[in-house]
Amino acid sequence: MSATDRPAAPGPAAAALDLSPAGAAAPWPRRVVRQAGLEARVALRNGEQLLLTLVLPVIVLVAAARTTSVSLGETTAAQRPGLALAGVLALAVVSTAFTGQAIATGFDRRNGVLRLLATSPLGRSGLLAGKVGAVLALVAVQVLVLGAVAALVGWRPDAAAALAALPALLLGVAAFTALGLLLAGTVRAEATLAAANFAWVLLLAGGGLVLPSPVPWLTDLLPSGALGEALRAAVTGHAVAPGPLLVLLVWALAASAACARWFRWE
Repeated sequence: MSATDRPAAPGPAAAALDLSPAGAAAPWPRRVVRQAGLEARVALRNGEQLLLTLVLPVIVLVAAARTTSVSLGETTAAQRPGLALAGVLALAVVSTAFTGQAIATGFDRRNGVLRLLATSPLGRSGLLAGKVGAVLALVAVQVLVLGAVAALVGWRPDAAAALAALPALLLGVAAFTALGLLLAGTVRAEATLAAANFAWVLLLAGGGLVLPSPVPWLTDLLPSGALGEALRAAVTGHAVAPGPLLVLLVWALAASAACARWFRWE
C-alpha cells in the first residue's frame, strides 16, 4: 500500500482491535483497555461532552458552595462545600455514565459503528467493557477536577471521605451506564438525545442529586436520589450508607438485565 492509499488515521475499530504485525488480534484485556482509552479521548475532545461532564458540574459546584439562599441540608456553614461537592459528584456521574454515554452510543448505533465492532475480535462483551472502562476513567478525571475546585471554595480533602465514597461512585457508574446503554439500544438516536438531556435537567432539578428532594420517599428509591444520599453520607460523615447502596445495586442489576434482553445493536 502506498502512502496515498493509506488512511490518514486509524478508525475506532482498528484502534480497538490493536492488530499485531502478523495480523492476529491482541489479547482481550488489551483490546478492552485500548477501546476504553479511545472512547475516553474522544469524549474529552468533544466540546459538547466536555461541557456536560466538566464545565457544567464545575459551575454548579461553585454556585452551590457560594450561594446560601438555597439550603443543601447543612446545619453549619462549614458543611456547605462538602455537601455541594457530594451533590455535584453525583451529577457528574449522571452526566458521564448516563447522558454522555447514551448519546454517544445512540449515534454509534445509528451510524453502524456498534454493528462493526460487535462483529470484530473486540466482540460485544469487549465493546461494553470498553465503554464501562471509559466511563470510569472520565469519572476519575471528574473526581480530581471537582475535588480541586471544592478545595478552593472551602472543602477540606479527606482520605476517609474518599474511601467511603468509592462504593457509591462504582455502583452509581454501574447503574447509570446500564440505564444509558438501555436507552441508547432501544430508541432512535434523535430520541435518545432528547430524552437523555431532558432526564439530566429533570434529575438536577428534583432528582435528589444536588438539592434535597421535596419528596424524599420517592427520590430515595431512584438511582439519582440513592447516589446523592450515599455520596453526602460519605463526604460529610465519612460513612457508608447501606440503604442507598442497595438501591443502586438493584437498579444496576435490573438495568443490566434489561440491556441483555432488549439492547439492539443496529
